[in-house]
Amino acid sequence: MKQYCLFFFAALAAMISNLTAQIPHLAIKAPATQLVVHGKPFMILGGELGNSTFTSVENMAPVWEKAKALNVNTLLAPVYWELIEPAEGKFEFGLLGKLIAEARKQDLKLVLLWFGSWKNSMSGHAPAWIKTNPVKYPRAKDEKGTSQEILSPFSAANLQADKNAFTALMQYLKETDGKNNTVIMVQPENEIGMLPSARDYHPAADKLFSEAVPAELMQYLLKNRAGLVPELSAWWKKQGYKTSGSWQEIFGDGYQADELFMAWHFARFTNEIVKAGKAVYPLPMFVNAALIRPGKIPGEYPSAGPLPHLMDIWKAAAPDIDMLSPDFYNPDFEQWNDLYTRQSNPLFIPEHRFDATVGPKALFAIGHYDAIGFSPFSIENGGKQEREVLAKTYQLLSRLQPLISAHQGQKRIDAVLLDKEKQLSTVVLGNYEFSCKNSYTLGWEAGAAGEQWDFGGAIIIQTAANEFYIAGSGVVITCKNFRQRKKNTGILKTEEGIFENGTWKVLKHLNGDQTHQGRHIRIGHGEYTIQKITLYDYE
Repeated sequence: MKQYCLFFFAALAAMISNLTAQIPHLAIKAPATQLVVHGKPFMILGGELGNSTFTSVENMAPVWEKAKALNVNTLLAPVYWELIEPAEGKFEFGLLGKLIAEARKQDLKLVLLWFGSWKNSMSGHAPAWIKTNPVKYPRAKDEKGTSQEILSPFSAANLQADKNAFTALMQYLKETDGKNNTVIMVQPENEIGMLPSARDYHPAADKLFSEAVPAELMQYLLKNRAGLVPELSAWWKKQGYKTSGSWQEIFGDGYQADELFMAWHFARFTNEIVKAGKAVYPLPMFVNAALIRPGKIPGEYPSAGPLPHLMDIWKAAAPDIDMLSPDFYNPDFEQWNDLYTRQSNPLFIPEHRFDATVGPKALFAIGHYDAIGFSPFSIENGGKQEREVLAKTYQLLSRLQPLISAHQGQKRIDAVLLDKEKQLSTVVLGNYEFSCKNSYTLGWEAGAAGEQWDFGGAIIIQTAANEFYIAGSGVVITCKNFRQRKKNTGILKTEEGIFENGTWKVLKHLNGDQTHQGRHIRIGHGEYTIQKITLYDYE
């Protein structure tokens, strides 16, 4: 009997383990983090829908074909609290169910964006029964005491109402999609932040602001003092690294104390939502932020959102959130991604303006930062050039995905992003240094004489000591052995091809004319190809 019980519990444990393994999840392949779907690494080649497109079957009808034409494998789609729970406690998932079923039929994955308490800082998607009862569901207030169109995160009733709805959503996903995994990630809330003040001046907020900084946060700061992001460390240092006191005593009496205070409470609120949802169905969950425009102060931008300078506050207050993500309507792509990959934060770009830069930026994000995925906004719209750039780039990445996934975390992948301001970028893989330039530097391509240059970009993957795959557009690359500098490096062989069922298929053997007699590798603007190169060294 004892042996039978042991066998039973072992079998039950194995069954639970297998069920858990089937749920999409994040796996660390240091220093990379991979999204795993159906037991395999999955790269999100995404497209976010416009805010109102997902509201009816009719609106979505033409979108499926457009998404497939763009080689998108995942749609990021809003789910609206006001439509899910139009009356308190009465949930309606019929429309969502139809859209999930159609996505599954189209062989597309979904990332759901929960427009709950906050969307673009405001609470426009809260149900009418929430909005019309401000006594029970209070709003944030500015310095003058004026109520804002923002639910206050300092209300237990606000939290419980959002939590109830989000838990019902996750329960529905578990019951209807737990076996198929059409929905692979969820974003709770959207671009959280306080406007037009740096913090909430609701009486409940004022009371907490005058009290001591929570012990949990102080413990985090003390434990991680040597590794805090420099902005937070500098504010704390300026106050003498105090270990107890009010928010102003610990962080100063400027806007930073207001913003840090709000970040803590926004993050705590959101973590309660995430924790409740994951208890039902533990899909990966991330939060996104509207980036700061130059010269703006907290309240002029959405104060206290999951921004890089607040990363430690969000990590301390919201440990159940898997990643903080940037939304890009800002030209400083590399700078912001450098900031968002601090503290081992996995990079996922859920929203980028749909313009002609999205292709090279997707390559760069995935190749240089090991990004989980990339997604332009409003992909059902966009002009011909944007659509062409995205479709061809996603086709390259789709073909390269098994190769990328296999080599992540091994220092065998990097990428470059090039324009007129940054014409040259250098990559080192193994023994070799790759000097990468925007191919307009050669001078003969159309567009080279323009005031503005199209972005060029490429991903480089090392598969053997002297073997590399290069994919992208608008680049010219020269190579040298940086460890044995007295030797010359030549291009032994260059092939243009594709992967079919994991096997490299040669489409062209590139001769001296295509490689400038063995001097460089080139993929011109408007071309989107994969080249396999073999290097050799000689005296």
